[in-house]
Amino acid sequence: MRHRLVALLLLLAFTVTTAMAQQGNQQNNILPYPIHQKQLDNGLNVVTVPYNSPGLAAFYIVVRAGSREEVEKGKTGFAHFFEHMMFRGTEKYSKEAYGDIMKAMGAAANANTSIDRTVYHMTGNAEMLDKMFEIEADRFQNLKYSVHDFKTEAGAVKGEYTKNSASPYQQLYEKLVSTAFKKHTYAHTTMGFFEDVVDMPNQYDYSLTFFDRFYRPEYATIVVVGDVTPERVNNLAQQYFGDWKRGSYKPDIATEPKQKETRYAHVKQEGFPPYLSLNFKGPAFSDKDKDLPALSILSTILFAENSDLYRKLVVNEQKARFIGGGPQFSRDPNLISVSASLLDAKDMQYVKDELMKALQDAKTKPIDAQKIEETKSRIKYSFAMSMDSPDAIANSLARFIWLSGNPESLNNIYKVYDSITAQDLMNAAKKYFVTETMTVGTIAPTEKSPVK
Repeated sequence: MRHRLVALLLLLAFTVTTAMAQQGNQQNNILPYPIHQKQLDNGLNVVTVPYNSPGLAAFYIVVRAGSREEVEKGKTGFAHFFEHMMFRGTEKYSKEAYGDIMKAMGAAANANTSIDRTVYHMTGNAEMLDKMFEIEADRFQNLKYSVHDFKTEAGAVKGEYTKNSASPYQQLYEKLVSTAFKKHTYAHTTMGFFEDVVDMPNQYDYSLTFFDRFYRPEYATIVVVGDVTPERVNNLAQQYFGDWKRGSYKPDIATEPKQKETRYAHVKQEGFPPYLSLNFKGPAFSDKDKDLPALSILSTILFAENSDLYRKLVVNEQKARFIGGGPQFSRDPNLISVSASLLDAKDMQYVKDELMKALQDAKTKPIDAQKIEETKSRIKYSFAMSMDSPDAIANSLARFIWLSGNPESLNNIYKVYDSITAQDLMNAAKKYFVTETMTVGTIAPTEKSPVK
């Protein structure tokens, strides 16, 4: 009897200690809610975050396939195309029936595509979570469309491209990435190359291939946040997605060669605010390395509205409407951008020189430790205060899922932010702000870029 009592006490002590350790770890996380994960046998990852939102749940599906995965010549824009096509309906649920179910749940469903992913999302009645799983499992596994439907949607995509390309900003962005990247698929935008979008109506067979490759469980993560339990979410995932067949395709994404000279991308546009963009090759996302957090903190200190340079160029001298910048968080090495909207194109060289001087000074002049800590606090506080709904939490988790495959990267990266020092900022500036890796983008009424 005594041995049993001792064993029981030891077990109780271990349980309490473990619970306290888990609680302590949770308190150190930027997201103050536990993230539950389960991977099904087919490779589908299921993420659940219970959150006090009575009767409400956000349901996201992250597909880790964006324009980055479009590796074949002449076949760009298909990740974005399926953002459209997935709402065309299935044999079981037509487009109209899908809309009726959304109304019954008081839900709204939408999707968006970027370079590294496509995200499908809805927020609605948590009591109808079963129906959410059913209709999403149906279209992810049973999407079917005719040649006519395909051509109709491809035409809509072309119309969207044409509308967007009317913007000089979009024109510059297309030129900028195709100039900055020579091998990697980041050379084309999410919309794709224009000639590929024009030819898309002729690519019905390839569209089936693209869907077959990437709409597979190993590319997908389900995220459910709100008035739910992990047990219920996992059971529904197994019920509706457990038979989803795993694929085998892995794209061969080219490594970008080291850039060795400054490059230029220019758009001539009269009667439009002059615009300057300095773009340096940056690092890929990591939730362990210091480079991205250091670049993010440094960019905030140098170019945010409370910075010395903003006060000089925008407030006092009134040569710029705004300045800003920062690194892009992406799966592969991408661009760190610093930009300015100007009042007069004649001031563009001056503004460029001022931006470059700030970046050069950052390499050798340590930034005040208190300013660094205040910046960290603002970044973290701003994020923490935004985590006020199931949709906001699910959206943030989705971002780190497409970057690393692991939602805990959200908590991990903010712990790295805490460790950044003045020396880390100088190290990052020396490593990345070099003219050999810079691509300069400009919009001005001149035939050529007004900066050198």
